[in-house]
Amino acid sequence: MTLKECYEAIGGNYEEVIGRLRSERLVQKFTLKFLDDKSLELLEKSLKEENYEEAFRAAHTIKGICQNLSFDKLLASDSALTEALRDGKSPETDGLAKQVFADYEETVSVIRAFQASLG
Repeated sequence: MTLKECYEAIGGNYEEVIGRLRSERLVQKFTLKFLDDKSLELLEKSLKEENYEEAFRAAHTIKGICQNLSFDKLLASDSALTEALRDGKSPETDGLAKQVFADYEETVSVIRAFQASLG
């Protein structure tokens, strides 16, 4: 799998991220580094503990990473959750969180497959 194919599979914008980071090597480095990010774990923990201020911060962090890496599909679902959490829990928080968790898992799964294809 190529990096461009990885981006296509996760609903990312390869051309945009290459334009921003200027190097496929850098894009690959930060894409693989995404696997080490703990923001989703913090989001999940914060939601379970009903700590919506911390959940907002975790969602906002994920949003920033997705913007920088042009992970557009995950960015869209996470942006909606971030806004829903801005003033605490809203009626749509649970459904939006489920979508973020699904999109995040899909993104991580594809990145791991890309990583495995590197040898």
